[in-house]
Amino acid sequence: MDQILPWQNMVEVIEPFYPKAGNGRRPYPLETMLRIHCMQHWYNLSDGAMEDALYEIASMRLFARLSLDSALPDRTTIMNFRHLLEQHQLARQLFKTINRWLAEAGVMMTQGTLVDATIIEAPSSTKNKEQ
Repeated sequence: MDQILPWQNMVEVIEPFYPKAGNGRRPYPLETMLRIHCMQHWYNLSDGAMEDALYEIASMRLFARLSLDSALPDRTTIMNFRHLLEQHQLARQLFKTINRWLAEAGVMMTQGTLVDATIIEAPSSTKNKEQ
């Protein structure tokens, strides 16, 4: 996705609406928030699940250009970015454009689901004791 999608073109569309650094906390880089939003959409993650994924999955942090050495966006920041895109009717337009670029590159993108495959030890069933 790094090479296929023209991230700078998408950033330029959103930039006029994105908050600028002022007296408060500095906003995260726009491209970082856009990459997070795309992953959230592609993997069908809630705001909270996206926050958790950024902490737990190194490849997602790498794609978003984040590291554990610095603060990661929390669920509220992720939600506010999503609302910003919705408020200015950019989300639908953005994904139509992304899908067009992917189709031109011959890439088929479908929504996926992340599954936690943690193996836990559980006591054996009492039904099995009779056998």
